[in-house]
Amino acid sequence: MGCCYSRIEREEIVSRCKARKKYMKQLVKARQAFSASHTMYLRSLRSTGSALLQFANAEADLHLHHHHHHHVQPLPPPQTPPPPPPPPMSPSSDTWTSVTASPALPPPPPPPVSSSSAWDFWDPFVPPSLSRSVMEEEWEEASEAAQVVVTACATPQRSVVSGFSKDTTTTTTTTSELAMVVARNGKDLVEIVKELDEYFLKAAEAGGQVSSLLEVSSSSFSSQSSKEGKVYNYGFNLSPSLWTWGLSPKSNGFRKFGEEMLGSGVAGGSVVSDSHCCTVERLFAWEKKLYEEVKTAEAIRIEHEKRVEQLRKLELNRADYVRTEKTKKEVEKLESQMMVASQAIETTSAEIIKLRETELYPQLIGLVKGLMCMWRSMYECHQVQTHIVQQLKYLNTIPSTEPTSEIHRQSTLQLELEVEQWHQSFCNLVKAQRDYIQSLAGWLRLSLFQISKNPLSRTSQESRIYALCEEWHIAVDHIPDRVASEGIKSFLTVIHAIVVQQAGEHKQKKRSESAFKELEKKVTELRSLECKYGPYSMQESSGFTSGKDPVAEKRAKVEILRAKAEEEKTKHEKSVSVTRAMTLNNLQMGFPHVFQAIVGFSSVCTEAFESVYNKAKSADEELDVKRIMG
Repeated sequence: MGCCYSRIEREEIVSRCKARKKYMKQLVKARQAFSASHTMYLRSLRSTGSALLQFANAEADLHLHHHHHHHVQPLPPPQTPPPPPPPPMSPSSDTWTSVTASPALPPPPPPPVSSSSAWDFWDPFVPPSLSRSVMEEEWEEASEAAQVVVTACATPQRSVVSGFSKDTTTTTTTTSELAMVVARNGKDLVEIVKELDEYFLKAAEAGGQVSSLLEVSSSSFSSQSSKEGKVYNYGFNLSPSLWTWGLSPKSNGFRKFGEEMLGSGVAGGSVVSDSHCCTVERLFAWEKKLYEEVKTAEAIRIEHEKRVEQLRKLELNRADYVRTEKTKKEVEKLESQMMVASQAIETTSAEIIKLRETELYPQLIGLVKGLMCMWRSMYECHQVQTHIVQQLKYLNTIPSTEPTSEIHRQSTLQLELEVEQWHQSFCNLVKAQRDYIQSLAGWLRLSLFQISKNPLSRTSQESRIYALCEEWHIAVDHIPDRVASEGIKSFLTVIHAIVVQQAGEHKQKKRSESAFKELEKKVTELRSLECKYGPYSMQESSGFTSGKDPVAEKRAKVEILRAKAEEEKTKHEKSVSVTRAMTLNNLQMGFPHVFQAIVGFSSVCTEAFESVYNKAKSADEELDVKRIMG
C-alpha cells in the first residue's frame, strides 16, 4: 500500500495538484498576514502621530514652567533685543490658520535675563545669592555638547531618497494643501506637531479602501486551523474524507452539498460573494478536493493498468474461463470509475476556473487599484509633512532650564515604542505583500493549465490574470523598501538618543539629591556638636585631651560634602541643558530624513501600481474591442 501510494504521489499530475494546494494554502495564510500587517501599519501611523503630539506637549510644558518661573522671581529691567525682520510671506499666508491650530497660547517667554535671576537648585544651607545659576554662555556650551551627541547617532547628510528611481524631494504635490503649508516664524513646536498628526491621520485614512478589500466584511467568515483540515465558520468541516465521494454518479453526494457550500458560499443566505477572503478560502477548499480526486483517479488508473495486463496474460495463456470473465468485469468496472473520476476532476477544475475568472481576477484588479490610490494619497500626505517639518528650523525658543519631568520621560519612551512599531509594521507590510503575491503567482503558474486528457490550453482570461500577477510580482520585488525602512530606523535612533540622555539626566538628578541629603545629615550633626561644644571650640578651652577637635573635623567634612553636592548639582544643570538642546536638534535633524524616505517610497509605489493597473486595463479594453469586432 505504501509503495502504491508513493507511486501515486510521484505522478506528475498528482505532484502538480499537490503543489497547487500548497501554494493556495500559503495564499490563505499570506492574505491573512497581508491584511493584519496592513491594519497594523495604518494603526502605527495614527499611534506615531498621537505619541508625537504627547511628546511635544510635554516638551512645551517645560518651557511653560520656565516662563512662569521667570515671572515669580524679581527680575531686573529686561534688555529686549530688537525683533528680527519677518520673512517674506505671500498674502494668503498672512491670513492662513491651520485646521488643527490650538487655542490661544500663553505669551512667549521673556528674553534672556541676568544670571542672578536664573533658576537655582534649592539648597537650605546656602543663601540663594551664593548658589550657582545657569548662564546663557552655558546654554551655548550645552548646545555644542548636544550637537556632538546628535551627530554621532544621526543619519548621513546625503539624501535618503537616493535609492529611489528619482529624487522626490523637489517634487511638489498638486493639492492645494501644500500651498498652505509654508515656513513662518509664528508656530511653536506643538502647532507644528499638531499639523503632522493631522496628516498621519489622513495617511491612515487613505488605507481604508484596501482594508475593506483585504478583510472579509463579517467575522463569521474567518478561518481557523484544525488537525483534520481547515475549519471554516461556514459550519462545515472540510476533512479529506469528504473528497472521496465522487466515484459514481449515484454516490456523488458531494455535488449537491459542495455546490451549496463552495459554489455559492455560505448556506443560509449570508454569503459575501465578492469577498476576497471568501474567494481565496473557497479556492483552497476546491484545490484540496481536486487533489484528492486526482489521487483517486490516478489510483484507479494504476489499478486499471494492472488488471488489463493481468487480463492480457489470462487470454494469452487461455486461462480458466470463469477467472478470465471475472477479470474482464473488474476492468470494465475500473473503466467506469475512471470515467466518473475524470468527470469529477473536470467539474472541480471548472469551478476553480469560474472562481478565478469571475471573482478572483476582478478582486485583484480592485486591490491593485486600491493600493495605487492609497500610496498616491499617502505620498501627498507625507509630502505635506515634509514641508511642515521644515518649519522646525524657524523655532527660536528660549532655552528652558527645567529638568525633564517623569511625564515627559514616559511620553518619550512611548514615542520610541510607537516609532519602533512603525518601523516593524512597515517591514512586516512589505514582507507580507511579497509573500502574498509570490504565493498567488506560484499557484497561477500551476493552475492555468486545465487538468484533462486534452492538450494543455489557455484562455484569454487566464492570460490576463497571469500577466497581472507577474507584473505585480515584478513591481513588488523592485520596490526599494530598504531606503524607507532605514529612514524610519534613523528617526528611531535619534529618539532613542533623547531617551538615553533623559535617563542620564534622571540618574544625575538622583545623585545630586542624594548628595544634598547626605550634606543635610552632616550639617545636622555639625549643629549638634556646635550646640554641645560651641561653634568656635578650641582644644584648650574645650578641654580636649586627645589632640583632636571634633567640631573642626566635622566642619571640614561638611565643607567637602558641600563641594561635592555643588558639583553634582552643576552636573545636573548641565545635563538638563544638554537634554533640552539635544531634543530640539534631534527633531530638526531626524524629522526631515524620515519623511523624505517615506515620500520617496510612496512615490515609487504609486508609479509601480499605476503601471500594473494601466497595463491590466489596457488588456481588458483590447479584449472588449475584440469581442465587439468578433
